Amino acid sequence: MPRLALYALVVCLLAVAAAVVSFVQGSWLVGVVWVLLAGLSSNMTWYYLRRSRAGYSQKR
Repeated sequence: MPRLALYALVVCLLAVAAAVVSFVQGSWLVGVVWVLLAGLSSNMTWYYLRRSRAGYSQKR
C-alpha cells in the first residue's frame, strides 16, 4: 500500500471515530464536519490506491 494512501486511510478512520464521539456528545454540527472530512479522506485513499495500481507512482 502506498504511503499516501495509508496516511489518508488513517485520517479517514480517525475522522469517523471523531464523528461518532461528536454525535454521541450531541454536537451535531461538528459531527457533520467530521463526516465530510472522512468522506474526503476516503476518496483520497481510493485515488492514491488506483494511482499506484495504474503505475503512475513517482519515485523521488
